[in-house]
Amino acid sequence: MTGSKAVPRRNESSGSPEVPGCDVGSGPLSRALGSEGHYFADSCDLNYKTLIMSDQIKFIVDNLNKEPFKKSYNLITFDSLEPMQLLQVLNDVLAEIDPKQVVDIREEMPEQTAKRMLSLLGILKYKPPGNATDMSTFRQGLVIGSKPVIYPVLHWLLQRTNELKKRAYLARFLIKLEVPSEFLQDETVADTNKQYEELMEAFKTLHKECEQLKTSGFSTAEIRRDISAMEEEKDQLIKRVERLKKRVETVQNHQRMLKIARQLRVEKEREEFLAQQKQEQKNQLFHAVQRLQRVQNQLKSMRHAAADAKPESLMKRLEEEIKFNSYMVTEKFPKELENKKKELHFLQKVVSEPAMGHSDLLELESKINEINTQINQLIEKKMLRNEPIEGKLSLYRQQASIISRKKEAKAEELQETKEKLASLEREVSVKTNQAREFDGTEVLKGDEFKRYVSKLRSKSTVFKKKHQIIAEFKAEFGLLQRTEELLKQRLENIQHQLQTIEEKKGISGYSYTQEELERVSALKSEVDEMKGRTLDDMSEMVRKLNSLVSEKKSALAPVIKELRQLRQKCQELTQECDEKKSQYDSCAAGLESNRSKLEQEVRGLREECLQEESKYHYTNCMIKNLEVQLHRAIDEMKAYVSSDQQEKRKAIRQVILEQYTKNIAEQENLGKKLREKQKAVRESHGPNMKQVKMWRDFEQLMECKKQCFLKQQNQTSIGQVIQEGGEDRLIL
Repeated sequence: MTGSKAVPRRNESSGSPEVPGCDVGSGPLSRALGSEGHYFADSCDLNYKTLIMSDQIKFIVDNLNKEPFKKSYNLITFDSLEPMQLLQVLNDVLAEIDPKQVVDIREEMPEQTAKRMLSLLGILKYKPPGNATDMSTFRQGLVIGSKPVIYPVLHWLLQRTNELKKRAYLARFLIKLEVPSEFLQDETVADTNKQYEELMEAFKTLHKECEQLKTSGFSTAEIRRDISAMEEEKDQLIKRVERLKKRVETVQNHQRMLKIARQLRVEKEREEFLAQQKQEQKNQLFHAVQRLQRVQNQLKSMRHAAADAKPESLMKRLEEEIKFNSYMVTEKFPKELENKKKELHFLQKVVSEPAMGHSDLLELESKINEINTQINQLIEKKMLRNEPIEGKLSLYRQQASIISRKKEAKAEELQETKEKLASLEREVSVKTNQAREFDGTEVLKGDEFKRYVSKLRSKSTVFKKKHQIIAEFKAEFGLLQRTEELLKQRLENIQHQLQTIEEKKGISGYSYTQEELERVSALKSEVDEMKGRTLDDMSEMVRKLNSLVSEKKSALAPVIKELRQLRQKCQELTQECDEKKSQYDSCAAGLESNRSKLEQEVRGLREECLQEESKYHYTNCMIKNLEVQLHRAIDEMKAYVSSDQQEKRKAIRQVILEQYTKNIAEQENLGKKLREKQKAVRESHGPNMKQVKMWRDFEQLMECKKQCFLKQQNQTSIGQVIQEGGEDRLIL
C-alpha cells in the first residue's frame, strides 16, 4: 500500500462528526493494518461526506431551477461546472439577495471577487464549518472556486433567501461608518455624525413600526368603513343633542337641573371608585395574611434543616470541591491555555503570510502528497520491525490516553452541570422575587406542593379536553375557511360572467346598483330600528314636556302679546334691511364689473407691449445677421472678381478660416466669461440676497420714519420738548 494516498482526517478537537464503526485510532489494530487502516477510516469519512454533499447538491439544483433563477441544471451538469462557472452561480445567488452584487466575475480580479463575497457573507452572518484553521482554507477555496467550499454556502443561502434579503436591505442603512476620533474634533463633522446616528435610530424605529403594521392584520378598507360609520353616528348624536337642547331650553330652571344631574353623575363615579379601592385593600390584606403564614412555615423548615445538618457531610462535600478545583487548575486549564496559544500562533502565522495563488496551492498539494508517502513508508518499516515490547507499551499508552480523555470529559460535564445548577438557582431566585413582587406568593413545598400538583393534574385533564375541542374547532374552521375561499372564487367567476352578460345586453352595472340598493335598505332598516328605540324615550320626554308646556302657557300669555308687537316691528326693520342690502349689492356688482373690464384692458395692453418688444428685438437681430451676411458676401465677391485663381482660392479659404476662427474665439471668450460670471453669481448669491433683504428692510424703515415725520409736522404744535440730563420735559 505504498502508493495509496491517505486523506487527512480531523481529530476529536476539531469537532467533526465521526461515522460509527469507522473509528480506527492508534491502537494495535491500526498498527497492524498500517496505511490500510487509515485508508479504510478515511474512506468511511469520505462516504459520509459524499452522502451529505449529494443531499446538498440536490437541494441546490432544485432551488436554482425555480424562480427567480430559472436554471436548467441537473445533478450531472451542475456537478460538472468549472470553478469560474460555479463562482458565477454563487454570485447570481448573492445578487438576488443584494442587487449591488450584479457583476460579471470574468471582468473582475479574483482577489476583489473574494473580498466582495466575504464582506457580504460576513454581513449575512455566515459561519463556515470548522475551527480557525479552516478559515484560511475557506478563503482559498472561495478564491479558486472549490466545490466543498461553495456547495455549503449555496445550500445555506438558498435555505433562507427571504430572511437574508431583509438582512442585506437593513445592512445598507444600519452598518455604522466608523469615523476616526481626530476627525470628530471638527464641529461640522461631529454634527454630521450625530445627525447620521439620529437618522439611523429613526430608521430603526420606523422599520419596527412598519413590521408591526404589516403583522397587525388591520386593513385600510375596514378602518375607513369604521371611521365613516363613526362619523355618521357622531352626526346623528350631534343632531339629537341639538334637538334635546332646544326642547330643554323651554323648561324653567333647566340650568339648575343640569347642574344637579352633573353633580349626581360625579358622585356616582366617586362611589364606584371608593368601592373599587375598598376591594383592593381587602385583597391586599388577604395577601399579607397569606404571606405571613408562608414566612412562618419557611422559618420552621429552615430551623429543621439546620438541626439535621452534620459536619461529616459538609467536610466530605468540601473535599470533593477542593479535588475538583485542584484538577481544573493544575491539569485542565493549563492544557486549554496551551492549545489556545498554539491556535493564536498558527493564526498569526497565517495572517503574516502573503495571499496564495493557484500555483502556491498546487505546490502545497504536491508537498502534502510527498509527506503522506513518507509517512506510509515509515509505517511499513515500523510494521517490519514488529517489536513486542513497544506494542505492550502502546497498549498501556492507549489505555492511559482513553482514561485521561474520559477524565477530561467527566470534568467538563461536571463543570457544565455546576454552571447549569448555578444558572438555575439564579433563575429560581429571580422568579421567586418576581412572584413576591407580583402577588406576594412563594414557591410551595411539601404537602402544599402535592395538593397543587393534584390540582394541576385535574386542570391538565380539563385543559386537554378543551384543547381537543379547540383542535376540532380549528379543523372545522380550516374547512369553513377553505369553503369560503372556494365560494369567493365562484362568486368572482359568477360576477365576471354576470358583467359580461350585462355588457352584452347593454345593462352594465345593474348588479352593482342592486347590491348598493340592498345595502342602503339594510342600513335604513338598522336606522329605523335605532329610531324606534329612541322614539320610546322621546315620547316619554315629550309627555313630560307637554305637561310642563301646558302649565307654562297660562303664565306666558301676556308675554306672547308683547312678543307679537315686537315681531311686527322686527318684520318692518328686516324689510328695510333687505332693501338697503339689495341697493348695496347692485352698487357693488357695478363696481366689480367696471374693475374687471379695466383689468382686462390692462392685460391686453401689457400683452401688446410685450409682443411689440419681442418684434423689435427680433428685427434688430435680423438686421445684424443681414449686415454680417452682407459683409461676407462683399468679401467673397472681391475674391471672385480677382484674376488669379490661386489667389481666389486662398482668399476664399482665408476669409472662411478667419470668419470661423473669429467666431470660435468669440464663443470661447463668451463661454469663459459666462462661466466666470456663473461662478461669481454662485459664490455671491447668498450674501447678495441677504444684502437685498437688508436694503428692503432699511427702505421700509426709512419710509416709516418719513411718514411719521410728515404726520408730526401736520399736527398742531401743542408744546415743546426739552431734553436735559437724560430726561424729556414737555413745556406747554
